[in-house]
Amino acid sequence: MSDPSEIFATPRVAADALFLDDTGRILLVHPTYKDTWDIPGGYVERGESPAAACRREVAEELGLDRDPVALLSVDWAPSDKEGDKLLFVFDCGRLGDDTERIRLAEDELDRWEWVDLGDLDSYVIPRLARRLRSTAEGGPRYLEHGGALSST
Repeated sequence: MSDPSEIFATPRVAADALFLDDTGRILLVHPTYKDTWDIPGGYVERGESPAAACRREVAEELGLDRDPVALLSVDWAPSDKEGDKLLFVFDCGRLGDDTERIRLAEDELDRWEWVDLGDLDSYVIPRLARRLRSTAEGGPRYLEHGGALSST
């Protein structure tokens, strides 16, 4: 019998938060360590559920205590650099007046902005733009490389 670690996938797992405003714009954050924008979130720690990781990342990055409301999408998004990855995107509700309480983790983020779906390509990498557009269409959805199965 082969070693299970050589057979079974052991993907990196990330959990991200999707926040929309009343006009349908998406909250994007600008990490200090890369040239493009992203949505709040990050990697799941060992023994942590994706939903718990999402809540922790929102607290760490934005200073907000928000429970995920619902799962919107799961994206199988392997990369040459990091190997297999599963990315969970959760609906974290509307922010409304909570935007006044955002306190960015200055060691990770330097700004945030509301962005229309049509303007995503100017902010994020193509795969993330596909993921956000696919996710915004309604969930829960299973995606590969940011797109629905019929578009991969």
